[in-house]
Amino acid sequence: MSKIERYEINEQWAHSGIVKAGDFCFLSYCVGNIGGTIEEQINGAFDNMEERLAMVGLTLENVVQMDCLFRDVYNIPTMEKVIKERFKGNYPARKSIETNFAHVGGSDGLHFQVDAVAYCGE
Repeated sequence: MSKIERYEINEQWAHSGIVKAGDFCFLSYCVGNIGGTIEEQINGAFDNMEERLAMVGLTLENVVQMDCLFRDVYNIPTMEKVIKERFKGNYPARKSIETNFAHVGGSDGLHFQVDAVAYCGE
């Protein structure tokens, strides 16, 4: 059995921000530029994802699946624009979900979050 490695452990939230298991790496709660425009928040979330993937030797090219959470799902076209710029044709499978975030700042705060699965095998 492969070793499971956990990173960014938060005892208060009872969660690991990154879990590397076998050939896959799972990232949760990628956010950035909270309070900014939706495009700034989407880019911020992908910046955060890139930084965190680098901790385990991976890049955006390794991302194979994303769960994209929106306060307003009608912002999907903005996300698609950013994905085209950032992923350069190496598009992961994805789903988009609309939700209310339980986050400080309420409706003026967090508008986008992305969770991802990255391939880390050979």
